[in-house]
Amino acid sequence: MFGIGLSHLRAYEWEAADGVCGGSPHLHLACTEAYVVTGGRGAVQTLGLDGYHETDLETGVVAWFAPGTVHRMVQRDDLRITVLMQNSGLPEAGDAVFTFPPSILEDPVAYAGAAAMPADDDSARRRRDLAIEGYLPIRDALVAGNPGPLREFHRAAAALVAPKVEAWIPLWRDGALAAAEAPGEHLKALANGDASHLEQSGVSVTWPVKRGGYGMCGRRDEYDFSG
Repeated sequence: MFGIGLSHLRAYEWEAADGVCGGSPHLHLACTEAYVVTGGRGAVQTLGLDGYHETDLETGVVAWFAPGTVHRMVQRDDLRITVLMQNSGLPEAGDAVFTFPPSILEDPVAYAGAAAMPADDDSARRRRDLAIEGYLPIRDALVAGNPGPLREFHRAAAALVAPKVEAWIPLWRDGALAAAEAPGEHLKALANGDASHLEQSGVSVTWPVKRGGYGMCGRRDEYDFSG
């Protein structure tokens, strides 16, 4: 409907190997993601070819990340965010890749098993900890001025999702692209004095289709705007 995804997240409170509490580092290969902070305090750690950064998050802050930006949500004091995701349907189809160690990234079967939707807190925490295991060497290399491990992760992530990309194209075409093209059709109609699309006006309401699920960064309330 809108070409975007929306969810609410409450950052995980579990402490990782480096003493930081928060979520599972990952990137998106084709989608920009935005955080709208609605409560609490925390941070987001990001890795890119411009280096390692930690951005403070508090109520009212909006932060967003282009494809290829590794991001890790950090919990400090009941951090809660609304997530806006570009190209609704693609992230759910595998656009996001965790920073698992290279041995797992190179094996699609091992990756699928490690990335599977957790069934409980323990499995969610194991998935997060495995992502941290691969994330910390990439971060430390960037801090030392070496972007090589990040570039290798980008390469491995792209190879991992390559077999899925053909199936993503119709999801994008029928979702985000169609939503972007609709206003152009409306403008053409208005220029010709045609206001018939206004007869489709009305109010729609939706509720989360899933509450408290295990997202990459935290506990996730998920919405569906496909109807």
